[in-house]
Amino acid sequence: MTITTAAGGKTGGGQPGAGWAEQVRRLAAERDAVILAHNYQLPEIQDVADHVGDSLALSRLAAASAARVIVFAGVYFMAETAKILSPGKTVLIPDERAGCSLADSITAAQLREWKAQHPGAAVVAYVNTTAEVKAEADVCCTSSNAVEVVNSIPAGREVLFCPDQFLGAYVRRVTGRPNMLIWAGECHVHAAISGHDLAAQVAAEPDAELFIHPECGCATSALYLAGEGVVPADRVKILSTGGMLTAAAARATRSGTVLVATEIGMLHQLRKAAPGTEFRPVNDRASCRYMKMITPAALLRCLQEGRDEVIVAPSVAERAGAAVRKMISIGHPGGAE
Repeated sequence: MTITTAAGGKTGGGQPGAGWAEQVRRLAAERDAVILAHNYQLPEIQDVADHVGDSLALSRLAAASAARVIVFAGVYFMAETAKILSPGKTVLIPDERAGCSLADSITAAQLREWKAQHPGAAVVAYVNTTAEVKAEADVCCTSSNAVEVVNSIPAGREVLFCPDQFLGAYVRRVTGRPNMLIWAGECHVHAAISGHDLAAQVAAEPDAELFIHPECGCATSALYLAGEGVVPADRVKILSTGGMLTAAAARATRSGTVLVATEIGMLHQLRKAAPGTEFRPVNDRASCRYMKMITPAALLRCLQEGRDEVIVAPSVAERAGAAVRKMISIGHPGGAE
């Protein structure tokens, strides 16, 4: 495919030439579209978007927006959530192939089978799941309110938590809940940020603060390092992406180093929030290939052609929406991932 840029040049299917951002903004205005970008997107996608944030916060912004069209620069389950919360709007994703290894780690059929094995259990589904899985859940949760959601379920009732095993382990440790069963799913990017990676970085930067996403394979190691006194406990923060930005803004006038354990796209917003702080990835290879499928060329194509549209069956959207709304009624969801 050939794309004509605002500057009049042409490019192939890769990166557009100079002026592409201006063309994006013009096309968005013509389509009455709001552009939403997840924190893990390429920096240039984040910079051209109307709003940048975590998936649930963006979906709620989309629902509140007067725009007729939502362009969601993220992965597919995120665009689905936006459609669930904005059923009357057109939702587009720049590349419908942008999936998620965590969302793919459990299907609706698998969840139904698991529920059949544990009749009477309450199902808590992380928002990083497909619409079909959300529709099988009693309530959704985010990484920042998962503890609150699980604690809202009567102590004597069994809980099935899906799909992230690392977030689930963290929640079970914090709540002390013995009747909480955890699905063995994972985000391939976060799972690969290991305790070994973290220990090596801490050894190199002993005075650094730690921002650790609870989906990470190193989350338990971070708590262990704090418990052993290797890192002062007040320097270890287990945070959602939204929580990381809040923490970064709080130290906007401070210098120093923060080791960040999450997908590396997050560093762009952190550095903008606190330019005097050095934010360094625990694993600099922690890049999601699905998030990076949303390129400038893909965003331009989406706006030019009105593709790819995200459709959620009304029956699925109704049930999935109920699980999301129940989560919101329990407490403010904070950061989604």
